[in-house]
Amino acid sequence: MVLAFQIALIVFSLLLMLLVLMHKGKGGGLSDMFGGGMQSSVGGSSVAERNLDRITVVVGLVWFACVLVLGLLVKLGD
Repeated sequence: MVLAFQIALIVFSLLLMLLVLMHKGKGGGLSDMFGGGMQSSVGGSSVAERNLDRITVVVGLVWFACVLVLGLLVKLGD
């Protein structure tokens, strides 16, 4: 059971990093190095950006839940 949560934590950690790096930069910073600093002519956030935000929040919550459950399993297993 602990092994399954450890694997899930690794997978969700990598997915969360990927999702955060996919976000559009707000100007000046690391995202400019990867082309995120380019200004788009369309104002506001698109549907794709809002969906990316929602997916990132959900994956972050699942990651946090995995951390809590894994911590409880390790503590109770001792």
